[in-house]
Amino acid sequence: MDLPTLLESFGEKTVITVTGLLIGILFGIFAQRSRFCLRSAVIEFWRRESDGRLAIWLFAFAAAVVATQAAILAGWLDVSQARQLSARGSLSGALIGGLLFGIGMILARGCSSRMLVLAANGNLRALLTGLIFAVTAQASLSGLLSPLRNWLSGLWTIEGSARDLLVSAHLGNLGGLLFGLAWLAAAIVFGRRARLGFREWSCAIGVGLSVALAWLCTFVIGSHAFEVMPVQSLSFTGPSANVLMLVLSPPGQPWDFDIGLVPGVVLGSFLAALWGRELKLEGFKDGHSMRRYIAGALLMGFGGMLAGGCAVGAGVSGAAIFALTAWLALIGMWGGAGLADKLIDGPARRNATPRP
Repeated sequence: MDLPTLLESFGEKTVITVTGLLIGILFGIFAQRSRFCLRSAVIEFWRRESDGRLAIWLFAFAAAVVATQAAILAGWLDVSQARQLSARGSLSGALIGGLLFGIGMILARGCSSRMLVLAANGNLRALLTGLIFAVTAQASLSGLLSPLRNWLSGLWTIEGSARDLLVSAHLGNLGGLLFGLAWLAAAIVFGRRARLGFREWSCAIGVGLSVALAWLCTFVIGSHAFEVMPVQSLSFTGPSANVLMLVLSPPGQPWDFDIGLVPGVVLGSFLAALWGRELKLEGFKDGHSMRRYIAGALLMGFGGMLAGGCAVGAGVSGAAIFALTAWLALIGMWGGAGLADKLIDGPARRNATPRP
């Protein structure tokens, strides 16, 4: 059955939602098995450690860039109408939001996608954090926090035509592909140094390929659909808020890619943990840790919506198409997380180190 027949038989909304579900399952499996997490990579980088967490993130990041740019060069994908490249963007929102999100990652001990994966494995800390993250994201989008978000976003804006770094730098998609291959080579070097196992690096590549697959599938379906469907990839700030509102709203709300994505990640992570016998209920140790996680969730929810994406939405999906605002958000996340780790966790870590 070809795609036009599939769309006519089952409906465009159903097909795009199921596509999000299936890609979410793949991402959930790969992320759970590889332990993919931006926070872990940032900590390893700033602490100058070498235990493979940075290599895992680099493999995922490089795979997303290479596969996405290769698909564009092959003529299979066109991202020129993607929100990250066509709509007016906020440089101030990307930088400030990225910094806040990075600080929140350290406080919550994981980014939003990692919280989703861990919650499916029985981590109650991640479940509470994820719920607060989704509520805050929704409040930042159209609720109590939206005026503040709009004000910060409006401080420094840029036209959509200027958001494509490959065009601005006159590199083209071939340059983007070569850039991704360079980072893939770096991932291999770091992976060999950390003696990364086959499961970790192969599943990390699977995470990156899930990002590229989402770009490709949403473009192809949108090209054949009668209704306008945005070309998009994986992100968890807006989709988490959308799923929350779907649960709280009366039945009959429209479905889309995002609505399938979040449950798919939960299901994929659960199945991977079940297969690896890693399902385990975990809770908070004390009130202090709970306050820390809540603060982190609030910062990530607001910061992710302000930045236009989370550690995956901006840090991998947006970066894979070389959106300027996504790269600024990613830089902010690395800087904010590194600063927070040094100022918040650094003193406790130094005090815990036995003196000679």
